[in-house]
Amino acid sequence: MAIKLMVFDFDGTLVDTFEPLLKIVHRLADEFGYPAPTSEQIEHFKNLPSREIIKCVGVDLIKIPYLLRRVKLELNKEMSDVKLIPGIQETLTQLKQEGVQLGIITSNSKDNVLTVLEKQGGKELFNFIYAETSLFGKHRTINKLLKQQKNRPDEMIYVGDETRDIEAAKKSKIKVIAVSWGFNSKQALLAKNPDFLIDRPQSLAWCLNGIK
Repeated sequence: MAIKLMVFDFDGTLVDTFEPLLKIVHRLADEFGYPAPTSEQIEHFKNLPSREIIKCVGVDLIKIPYLLRRVKLELNKEMSDVKLIPGIQETLTQLKQEGVQLGIITSNSKDNVLTVLEKQGGKELFNFIYAETSLFGKHRTINKLLKQQKNRPDEMIYVGDETRDIEAAKKSKIKVIAVSWGFNSKQALLAKNPDFLIDRPQSLAWCLNGIK
């Protein structure tokens, strides 16, 4: 069955928000009671699954929803300077021309996503944008999306840069492409057994051809 729908994570996959997010994490450390991570710790975190990172940082689980909300609000001040990953817009345009529907599922806010896409000229490429409220709820959104779009699991593929993206796709029984240019290292991504692991946006079309 050919892939009809390709859905993307946003931060780290379509855009580079690493530096703004790192500044925000440091800025909110005292308020939320966790130590600001050092550069060495950040490099270590890249090799860990998302849930392990939260344990290592030491944020109280009760505070996670509030922290996520504050991060989104703080990011809103930074989004005008955020840029698309080099080569991603051209690849998405090609996929769109070939008849693949494109969408976004993100734990960022929809306003933040639209701020970037409207400035970078990529808004018209996407059929929809779903903003999730939790860090680990993407599989539920994927399941809703499959139902709403009337797609079978084998007609959809998810693209993300973190281990939790792979976990969400597997829970929903859809194929997943992990990208190495985002947050998690190739080592961490490979440990979760994605269907594909790519190093450049141009390889997205190759993955679709491989499925066919």
